[in-house]
Amino acid sequence: MKSIRVRLLKWLVGPILVVNLGAAGLTYLLAWTPAQLAFDDGLRTAASSLAARVRGAGPAALDGMAPEGNTGEATWTALHGAGGRLLAGTTALPAFERAGMHDATLHGEPVRVAVAQVAGGGANAGANGESVQRVSVARTVRARQQVRAAIVRSLVLLELVFSLGLVALVWFSVGNGLAPLARLRARLDARGSADLAPLDDAGMPRELAPVVDAFNALLGRIAAGARAQDEFRANVAHQLRTPLAGLRLQLEWLAARHAGDPETRRSVELMLGANERMIRQTNQLLSLERAEPNRFDRLRLAPLDLSSVVADTIQTFVEQAAAKDIDLGFELEPACIDGDRFLLRDLVDNLVDNALRYTPRGGRVTVSCATGREGGALLRVEDNGPGILAAMREGVFERFVRLDEGTNTMGSGLGLAIVRDIANLHGAAVTLAEARQGGAVFTVAFR
Repeated sequence: MKSIRVRLLKWLVGPILVVNLGAAGLTYLLAWTPAQLAFDDGLRTAASSLAARVRGAGPAALDGMAPEGNTGEATWTALHGAGGRLLAGTTALPAFERAGMHDATLHGEPVRVAVAQVAGGGANAGANGESVQRVSVARTVRARQQVRAAIVRSLVLLELVFSLGLVALVWFSVGNGLAPLARLRARLDARGSADLAPLDDAGMPRELAPVVDAFNALLGRIAAGARAQDEFRANVAHQLRTPLAGLRLQLEWLAARHAGDPETRRSVELMLGANERMIRQTNQLLSLERAEPNRFDRLRLAPLDLSSVVADTIQTFVEQAAAKDIDLGFELEPACIDGDRFLLRDLVDNLVDNALRYTPRGGRVTVSCATGREGGALLRVEDNGPGILAAMREGVFERFVRLDEGTNTMGSGLGLAIVRDIANLHGAAVTLAEARQGGAVFTVAFR
């Protein structure tokens, strides 16, 4: 996956470094050229002065002159006549036909040579009567090399500092420019899976406005589809409740009328069982629809006593527990919370039904309600059934997840998902653990 940051850095840092390198080369030329010209001017002045002396004194002007030190430099002189003949001075110094500045090597060391033309005739003639035509002054380039090295060192240091500074500035600028994308991502990460509200484009840069608008349009289409599904599910559930209730009455009447016919009664009981499962699943669909976060209004939350909700709900399971010879007990203490009574009844209903469904005949189910140590309320439903493996405890709260495959226990896999959704709407946390004597214990902690 390509990175916008890397792409921006590549197109910004590369050209900046190239321009910076070109500027360094130009700076080097601007610094070294004047220094070199200054050295040449000094050497040319020395050659001109010597030419003036030779014009008046001839080759004798070199008497007493020897290679001398000049700030670590060595200097040599030579006088040449016509045809480059050496008349006086250093023999190793080559003769140049043209006046000006020249490069040469003397005694294995590079030198810079200034050649000056001598004007005049007999006054500057040598012992053999030949006149001096040119004066050459050679000097080593050690100082030049030191100056050039100093310039290069300074430029390298400055270029390194400037390059690092520019790269840091570009990096900071790119990061600051991409910060709105990071904030947009943070907003999306902070959203829940059911939050389909449009994104707020306040503070967003102009370049991100089309992206936000397109995303909001997508969220709108998703929300519309979700509403359509919720309405379809609610309508189906409502439409099924009435005929299923009527069918149950007819089946009960039919069972009572044919009580003496074992085969007919057995068939009717099977149909009654199927009808009960249909009614249960229909009620769960309604509960699931009521627990949808995008359909929940927090104004429905009101102060209530959780123990009274549990007491009212658990009465409907007494006959079901007695039919399986299950000891259904409860330990209720007053516990006040802000909640929706209908949703809380659905929560308790699904927890107790789940416990009775999986607890074997002759087992025990205990429902307790009390105030927590740090405030709030605790609802616990404990059974001594087969329990749930630790590795599977997180998955049981997902929709349509069942742990009874291959058994005679019937379920839709929605009960615990409804419990989780209702708990989330109330700001509560649902946990599942192993009971003290085997089985499972579900705890809902309300703040």
